Amino acid sequence: MNFLAHAWLVSAGSDDFLYGNLIADGVKGRDLSDWPVATAQGIRHHRRVDAWVDSHPNVVNARRRAPTGQRRYAGIALDMMWDHFLARDTAGQVDQEEIIGRCYRLLSTRSAPNRLAGMMPLLVEHDWLRGYADFDFTCRAIAGIGRRLSGPNQLAALVPWLRDDYRVLENDFQALWPTLLAELSHTDTPT
Repeated sequence: MNFLAHAWLVSAGSDDFLYGNLIADGVKGRDLSDWPVATAQGIRHHRRVDAWVDSHPNVVNARRRAPTGQRRYAGIALDMMWDHFLARDTAGQVDQEEIIGRCYRLLSTRSAPNRLAGMMPLLVEHDWLRGYADFDFTCRAIAGIGRRLSGPNQLAALVPWLRDDYRVLENDFQALWPTLLAELSHTDTPT
């Protein structure tokens, strides 16, 4: 899951809890004592969701379908694809508009950790969370992340596979999302 999905999953939580979910990929290490309690809980929640999603059979199988040379990077692309399907399927809904507005407000008023500091203003300015509804936008975003990694752009190399496997990936998401929502309804209460 990427920014939109994580925000959607915790939209009932406090601003600090949501903020922790949004910045979690930029926070290193297990020691979260420098963060406010609810933010640290949000970071932990994000990490638990990522671990659950990464081990889901549909996600494991999707990574196996990725081209051999890029499988190591497929998880990043898949997280962004899950946001694409969520954004596409909920475009214009009141819930989505409220969640995106809240995310942009938080990301505009609070600084992100160093690893995300340069990216967050761009995410807000260029309206990435709504942009993910467009598949071509999502592909450009995936390739853009790949440019920030060292070496050849392995994420850009995944884009043809994402196009070819689009319907199967869509089916993977359609099975994954409701299962994740059900899992969280039994185990998590946002702070």
